[in-house]
Amino acid sequence: MSRSAYERMRSAHLNQVQAALDDHVGRLDWSREQIEHFRNARLRALLGYARERSPFHAERLRDLDPATASVADLGLLPMMTKQDAQENWDSIVTVGGLNRARAEQTLAGQTWFSYTSGDEQIFSSGGSSGVRGVYVWGWEFFVSAACLAWRMQAREEMRRTTGPTRLAVLSAGEPPHASTPLFDVPTAPGMETVVIPVGAPFDEVLAAVAAARPTHLVGYASVIGRLARAATRGELAISPVRVSTNSEPLLDEDRHAIQEAWAAPVHNLWGSTEIGVQAVGCALGEGLHIAEDEVVLERVDENGIPVAPDAPAVRTLATGLANRTFPFIRYDLGDQVTLLPEPCPCGSAFARVADIGGRRDDDFRYGPVTVPASAFRYVLGTDPHVSEYQVTQTAAGADILAVGDPDPVALAAAVIAALRVQGLADASVRIQIVDRLQRLSGSGKLRRFIPLR
Repeated sequence: MSRSAYERMRSAHLNQVQAALDDHVGRLDWSREQIEHFRNARLRALLGYARERSPFHAERLRDLDPATASVADLGLLPMMTKQDAQENWDSIVTVGGLNRARAEQTLAGQTWFSYTSGDEQIFSSGGSSGVRGVYVWGWEFFVSAACLAWRMQAREEMRRTTGPTRLAVLSAGEPPHASTPLFDVPTAPGMETVVIPVGAPFDEVLAAVAAARPTHLVGYASVIGRLARAATRGELAISPVRVSTNSEPLLDEDRHAIQEAWAAPVHNLWGSTEIGVQAVGCALGEGLHIAEDEVVLERVDENGIPVAPDAPAVRTLATGLANRTFPFIRYDLGDQVTLLPEPCPCGSAFARVADIGGRRDDDFRYGPVTVPASAFRYVLGTDPHVSEYQVTQTAAGADILAVGDPDPVALAAAVIAALRVQGLADASVRIQIVDRLQRLSGSGKLRRFIPLR
């Protein structure tokens, strides 16, 4: 597909997103009864479709009647892992004539994003988990994902926005990752958008953002956090009225930097290429509102059995209700979530989870000792001389790349002290000061913690 043909299809797609946004914004005011009724109907539709069109899911669903199933019945099904999805690709996809080989050909032949002859988009990602994934998004699934990603912000733009608006999208910028198509979406009439690839040297990213003079920022949490610190130092003169973060955990140090620099509402998003969007923050209350009208989340134990809302969970399973092209049903996201039981100040009846602190595999294991990622974050994320960092586990400690001008000896000593508190005595920590960190090819994400293999 030529670039011009893609842009024409993309324009049509964005118009459909805009047409659907009003409906999605209206859902934010639904009662619990409305949410649950809609969710169960969507679930039955998905299960019925998947059983008829996907041999993989037909086997998994053989003992469940989709016509009468409810969210509570999902616990009867086995978990679906990333390995399951990638090893059984051809028996999961429901589009005739599309298989893994053809999807790989599409990815290999792309010079820019594209649509298949059936209007699907093919993406890949997964470098942070060690398992490369190839994914297909149908036309309607993209519309759903885009509306979920932007409806909170769109509601606020409808209420408050006046004057010209410009959105700077800090994302991978190029194929094959889904972030650029998903986040390059205007939320206000006449909003201009500019995509700034985050894989470029930070000085170039900083200059591009300064030149764009955006009123709205969206992008990877670590990049926006670094921009905020640059703004506080007087190196970036912009005044965004709204900030949206995604694709990486929004660490406390980055949230605080954004608030200090711009005092702007922050809408954090928790999503995945498989499910699209799981939850989005409203910027008024803590945590993230689960997109319960389009996603079912289950907190489960090691065996995939659902646990009580106030009980600890080992993993989170997700069922994406909008993706009929490549259904994910009880899919292991690799994240742990905590439910927030109190009503949100924004008044929404959609359930909330606490901000996602990171994947469970961010923690490092040294024999019987487990060191949480927070032990490193507390030291590295609070040092004013460290603007960005990456931690690679070693047999006896860690090698750390730091961007900025910290004292390597003092910083290493502080990390060693933090590891000693966690039970790792006599840790070996090496600090290397670098100009930039290498982001993942394709996605542009920063792999913050790299475990020992």
